[in-house]
Amino acid sequence: MQTTADKLKDKKILIWGYGREGKSTEKFIKEHCSPASVEVYEGPRSGIQDDRYDLIFVSPGIPYEEDAPAFDNRRFTSQTELFLEEFGAQTVGITGTKGKSTTSSLLAHVLEACTGKKVYLIGNIGKPCFDHIADMDGDCIAVFELSCHQCQRLHADPHVAVFLDLYEDHLDRYHTMEHYFDAKCGITKSQTADDILYLGDEVPALTTKAQKLVVKRDGNYHFDLRLPGSHNQYNAEFVFRIATEVYGCREEDVRRAMAEFTGLPHRLQYAGTYNGVMYYDDSISTIPEATINAVNSIPETKTVLLGGMDRGIDYDILYSFIRAHRDITFILGYASGERIYAQVKDCPNVILVKDLKEQVAKAKEITPVGSAVVMSNAAASYGYFKNFEERGDYYQQLIRE
Repeated sequence: MQTTADKLKDKKILIWGYGREGKSTEKFIKEHCSPASVEVYEGPRSGIQDDRYDLIFVSPGIPYEEDAPAFDNRRFTSQTELFLEEFGAQTVGITGTKGKSTTSSLLAHVLEACTGKKVYLIGNIGKPCFDHIADMDGDCIAVFELSCHQCQRLHADPHVAVFLDLYEDHLDRYHTMEHYFDAKCGITKSQTADDILYLGDEVPALTTKAQKLVVKRDGNYHFDLRLPGSHNQYNAEFVFRIATEVYGCREEDVRRAMAEFTGLPHRLQYAGTYNGVMYYDDSISTIPEATINAVNSIPETKTVLLGGMDRGIDYDILYSFIRAHRDITFILGYASGERIYAQVKDCPNVILVKDLKEQVAKAKEITPVGSAVVMSNAAASYGYFKNFEERGDYYQQLIRE
């Protein structure tokens, strides 16, 4: 922490964005640093006079110069950048379109159980890294979930990087898959030959100096997990390899720790059985591939709730999936639900309603006893809810009523 504190000493600092991470940045600077000044700003890029500040901390959700990936004004920085500059050698960074929260949480659980070291789970999981930077010492491990926004302009990288997968997402911000992929690749751009990159075998070719270790999706993995679905078996293989290959954990200890892990809220979470119907909350789902995985993971699924913010992503595989599964009813809502409905409204197994309250009411009306309802939205929650957690909490409230 001292290295970071020294970098901020006597600096004129602007915090751009005052959400969870912005507040965390302000708290850390005021408690542990001696800056010349600290200001907070929540307006557009045009309102920032760069030359007034030594450092400008940008919160991950704020787009700036998005059409210029080569933008390299070093005044603009982030919690992630400074944390990795000081503690990158002790960090496992995990990114990907799907599975990064579960993989990060499972890895942190396994390493805590099997290494005897203190492990901090931080980053996009909802725990800003500056909340724990003062707790870091030379012996602990950081497991850092990294979003594309956090990866995008990194000049420092984790010693162990994980790039799970890549699917179409966040095109409202990045506009093209090439730009989105370039943002994700920030997790390895500054790695050296002494570092390690674990890659999913469906990630496109990328440039890295790190040692590349590929994890094949079609592997025959058999871990004793409480998490349903073949996709979680695949996530667990990354965890197993990192724990045994990098940290020297015994295989039997890793498997035992994996079997104890109970999963995360809103990630295909069993939400209860009411009136003989099982309900699952997969509010984390923002892309069609995640929805398809969710439905395939719960054999009893007879009703699926879909829809949210329309970010313009390609739903072709979801259209085909709906048409191929006439035994499942898909209840659509919100803007993306309307777009999906326009393409499959000739199917007898689709219903369009207004919002989540009407989706749950219809699901209670039509779902047979002994089967399951899965909310797996294939769409972001923004515009209707504060985040996917709020959407999931509201869903669980509705099913209990």
